[in-house]
This record gives sequence, C-alpha cells and structure tokens, in this order.
Amino acid sequence: MALDQLDDEFNDPKEMSFFDHIDAFRGHVVRAVIAILVLSVVAFFNKYLLFDVIIFGPIHTDFWTYGLLCDLSHLVTNSDEYCIKEMGFELSNISMSGQFTEHIFVAFVSGLILAFPYLLWEMWRFIKPALSAKEIKYAKGLVFYSSSLFFIGILFGYFFLSPLSINFLGSYKVSELVSNEINLDSYVSFISTLTFATGLIFEMPILVYFLAKIGILGSTWMRKNRRYAVVVILVLAGLLTPSPDIASMILMFIPLYGLFETSILVARRVESKRKIPTT
Repeated sequence: MALDQLDDEFNDPKEMSFFDHIDAFRGHVVRAVIAILVLSVVAFFNKYLLFDVIIFGPIHTDFWTYGLLCDLSHLVTNSDEYCIKEMGFELSNISMSGQFTEHIFVAFVSGLILAFPYLLWEMWRFIKPALSAKEIKYAKGLVFYSSSLFFIGILFGYFFLSPLSINFLGSYKVSELVSNEINLDSYVSFISTLTFATGLIFEMPILVYFLAKIGILGSTWMRKNRRYAVVVILVLAGLLTPSPDIASMILMFIPLYGLFETSILVARRVESKRKIPTT
C-alpha cells in the first residue's frame, strides 16, 4: 500500500481514537519543530547576512527606505527635508553573553518566519481529514494565500514601519545633554516584534474568511461599521508608527485600511458561495 494511502487511513477521523488524534498531532508538531530548527541553524551560520545586511540594515543611511524618502522629499519639497543623513544613536552591548544570545534569538525568529508556510501545511494536513469535500474545496489555497499575506506583512514591517520607527525613536532626545546608546537587546527585540506582528496583522483577510464561513461576521455588518473601523485603524496606525509625522501614520493607515476593504470582499465572496443573504 502506498505511503499516502497509509497516511490517509491513519488520519481518518472515522477510524481514529482520541489518542490516535493526539499521536497524529504530535507527529505534525515534531515535523514542524524540526523544520524550524533546521532553518534556524541555516540562519545561524549566515551571521553576516542575518545581522549586517538584514537586522542592521535600517540603521544605515543608504537603506532603501531612506533613499525612497529622500527622493520623495526632492519631488515634493524640492529639498532634503526628509533625507536621513545620520542616525541619532549607537548600538551597544552591556551583557557578557548578550551578542551570542541575540544571535540565537534572531536565528530562531528567522527559522520561524521561513518555516511559516510549512507550519501552515502541517496544520492543514492535520485538520483536512476532518473536513468535508465541500469544506476542503472552499479552503483550497489556504497555505498559499496565508503565506503570501504573511510575507507581504513582514516586508512591509521591515521596509517601512521599522526604519521609520527606529529613526524617530533612536534620534529622539529630551535634552542635548543625553545621548542615545541603544542596547542591542532592545533594538533586536523592537525590530523583530514589530516586523513579526505586522506579518500576523496582514492575516486579517484569512481570519475574516473563517469568521464569515461560520456566520460570525458578515460583509454588510462590516460595511455599516466602516466609520468605526477607520477610527480603530487610525489608532492602530498611530500605535505602530510612534513618529509624530503624519506622513508615517498615513503610510501605515493605507495598507491596513486596504486589508479591511479586502476582508469585506472576502466575506462577500464567502456569502455568495453559501448563497445566503448578507448579515
């Protein structure tokens, strides 16, 4: 018997006991953990790419985002008003094992991000046997779309939110008597958390899809409450972009609002396939 057939029988919810489900779930978790660890090790041994190019990219004045802002400044104001000519802080490490610890942490986060599509695939393999043929059809492409939105969010967080936030917070001073020496742990935690969180936020359409599938959320309700959604998104944009510059806030608001409108379209599509009135 083929391995695929064996796997299908093993995961058949009609023939599996509770402990069989636990055992199957453990197998998926183990494979997911192995994938994360393998990719983390690969990232660990690419220290230059991981830190000098990626993690420390936003503290270089020739970073792509800063160049884009400078070009925009020349176009709009015909000056260097928004050009980043120097960073207002220096990185430092005050812990004996600080740099090694951060190396391990960043490698693990990198492995988690890179393994995200595989994690979704393992999750899909676990829940698929419990779904009907119609539900499987509706969920087709889940891994691809979820992974795509996640990586788009990661790129947006890294290339737009992180450099704008780092430049503002790193150069902000309450007095010229106080210099900014940012701890390595603080910097790495900030950029990792902000970037990863943005990737998760971009999963909004996928979340709305499932909420619409089970009837908790409807496109009509979302349209009626659009004004409240705008307020919430503005607040969220303000929290994610600590810079007081209105341009930074707008830069964050546009994709978040775009995700909201996309979610309405997703909910409407789900409702049309179910052939029920929107609620």
